[in-house]
Amino acid sequence: MRIVLDAMGGDHAPGPIVEGAVEAVRGEPGLSVVLVGDQPRVEAELGRFPDAPRDRLPVVHAAEVVGMEEKPVEALRRKRDNSISRSWALMAAGEVSGIVSAGSTGAMVASALFNAKMFLPGVRRPGIAAIFPSHQGPVVIVDVGANMNARPEDLYQYGLMGAVYAEQILGVDQPRIGILNVGSEEAKGTDLTRSAAALFRAGPIHGRFIGNVEGRDIYEGHARVVVCEGFVGNVLLKAGEGAVEFLFAELKQEMARLLPEIPEEAGGKLIASLRGLKRRYEYHEYGGGPLLGIRGSCIICHGSSDARAIKNALRVASTLATDRVNDQIIRDLEAAPKVEEVVLPKAEDASQAKPEQP
Repeated sequence: MRIVLDAMGGDHAPGPIVEGAVEAVRGEPGLSVVLVGDQPRVEAELGRFPDAPRDRLPVVHAAEVVGMEEKPVEALRRKRDNSISRSWALMAAGEVSGIVSAGSTGAMVASALFNAKMFLPGVRRPGIAAIFPSHQGPVVIVDVGANMNARPEDLYQYGLMGAVYAEQILGVDQPRIGILNVGSEEAKGTDLTRSAAALFRAGPIHGRFIGNVEGRDIYEGHARVVVCEGFVGNVLLKAGEGAVEFLFAELKQEMARLLPEIPEEAGGKLIASLRGLKRRYEYHEYGGGPLLGIRGSCIICHGSSDARAIKNALRVASTLATDRVNDQIIRDLEAAPKVEEVVLPKAEDASQAKPEQP
């Protein structure tokens, strides 16, 4: 299995990126990671690991990097020799089975869109999935940032693809699907959400569609796949990550205040328990979010990803490529209802529509 890794993507690249690649190939004898980036810098980082299996860590030179602050499309056109485009070129040529990057999300998605032949048959726009915790287990949210102008058929496809990911990668049996909305009532939401709901009810997975899901209900796990447009999903993702960081920072301060009053053994166990709890909810465990709907596999990581996150992202990318997830997605898309065959709700006249009540 060969996976390409954008060695220059991330806030602290290439150091932790290269380290994550080394750890990944050490742990997976059948894995090779192609490192794309500034070759002298990447080679220097590899030099820190003299025992690394260098035959499974080839380097491909790319002289330029797309910065996080740059406009993705403009940067990709101006910087032709960038590490993201070089990585996608290897994917398009069939030289690797997956791609991983902690670089610009916008550039990763835009570069995938430039290579339309990378889309799975029937997919209009790929979507990024993120894993949220719940009382029932992991919940897959799609889309969290790839498509800001979704159509009803996009949300339907996100539901199908998210369900396959939940089943084959996360081990969720027959995951139920919901649409993120401002209320659970059927009439709630926008023209987009109501039309998407009509597609779900007309499709072969209608028995697993539970309707609308409010943001606070995600953590109950009644729906194990929740779909939304990319703008909404990205706001949800960032707000959730911020809430987790805030909560554990507050707990850390409170623990520092209480520890002197707690017996040493009990205090140690409590700290270990809290650390384990935080570890379960960190993005490092999954490495990043898969871009669903493309040939092969793609994992988009956090810009602040450390070596552990990169190692896990490479592991997930390899699993996605070997578990034939895409084969199942293609079969499910072939059975999906055609938009023109479904009676969608009529768009409301904005001048007469009443304001939605929360």
